[in-house]
Amino acid sequence: MPAYHSTFPVDPQNDRMVGNIALLPLNTKFRGPAYPANSDYDIIDECLDLFRANSFFKNFEIKSPADRVLIYGILFINDCLAHLKITTTYNEALKALTNVALDNFTIPGTPGFPMNTVYSVPVTDHNAMELLRTYIQQFRQELAIRLLERLYRDSKESPSKFWLAFTRRRFMNKSL
Repeated sequence: MPAYHSTFPVDPQNDRMVGNIALLPLNTKFRGPAYPANSDYDIIDECLDLFRANSFFKNFEIKSPADRVLIYGILFINDCLAHLKITTTYNEALKALTNVALDNFTIPGTPGFPMNTVYSVPVTDHNAMELLRTYIQQFRQELAIRLLERLYRDSKESPSKFWLAFTRRRFMNKSL
């Protein structure tokens, strides 16, 4: 059974790209370079929907630039879940995931990023790298908030055990 891929169409000629990463529209309240999405469903919702199914796969064939954003989102969700415990309340989790989203992070194409073989980013163009960094930061902030909404949907006292069960799973045997 193959892994689930992104359904967002990307035209490299017309869409905004940095290297081979598409800067997809987001429904977000955080400031950044992402355009507002045309519908209620965006790449962040897709990352959250496909996280649990894709976390079982060790191999992932990239079919479009949107898949690279999906991979980053899944790896970031896994990183967020690793910072939570079953006894973490909503307010504690909000503080922890906000810190995770805003922490210094490596971006694709820089030394220390775990999947540089999948991403090709122009390291010589400083403006493109800064655009990618601000997009990823905006993406991380919105993804952390929406993840919290799903984790604490039933109770604000403890996260869903059905999500925390995936903390030990490593998508493609990688982590951020």
